[in-house]
Amino acid sequence: MINIVIFGAPGAGKGTQATLLAEKYDFLHISTGDLLRQEVRLQTPIGLRAKAIMDRGDLVGDDIVVQLLHRALQQRSTLPNPDAQEDPWDVARKGPSHRPEGCIIDGFPRTVQQAQTLEFVTRRLKRNIDLIIAIDVPRDELIRRIHERAAISGRSDDTEEVIRHRLDLYDRQTQPVLDYYRLSGRLTTIDGSGEISQTNNRICRVIDRALRS
Repeated sequence: MINIVIFGAPGAGKGTQATLLAEKYDFLHISTGDLLRQEVRLQTPIGLRAKAIMDRGDLVGDDIVVQLLHRALQQRSTLPNPDAQEDPWDVARKGPSHRPEGCIIDGFPRTVQQAQTLEFVTRRLKRNIDLIIAIDVPRDELIRRIHERAAISGRSDDTEEVIRHRLDLYDRQTQPVLDYYRLSGRLTTIDGSGEISQTNNRICRVIDRALRS
């Protein structure tokens, strides 16, 4: 079993790449952004708290994100019950639940404190974070991509003001996470400025090496 964190600024393509990798390698894909948006759609107490924060472009508090992440990981850290209904938190997969050979997390961690919390949570569930893949994309390209996504999806957190605020937050709060993981020797940075398939091929080469080791 290999557990991966996919990392990058808003618009870097984390969600797209994580989905492709989950399908290719039969990984469980946990997107904290998708988990939060699911709560918003269902208008749960967590969703109502998170929506106002997300609409401002701010980071949702650790207490909310860790609760959702722990629940998603915990449900996949035990053997499946054949009589159980389909897992509602498995937002990346369709069809019957089963135990995958690995896990890929995108959208978390975004701060060093969150990175430390993730290590604690995964150790409790007898998992290790084996590989951190950072997708590097120039800022101008990030802004262009997010504008395109906003035009298609109409997401309320993809306005011009919010986009720039989120990128500024990334620079201030999330970049230090790269240094945290670099010291552990688990960080690999990938050029994500090309086509989706080119970035995916680069990431797959990294994962294939890790699986062979």
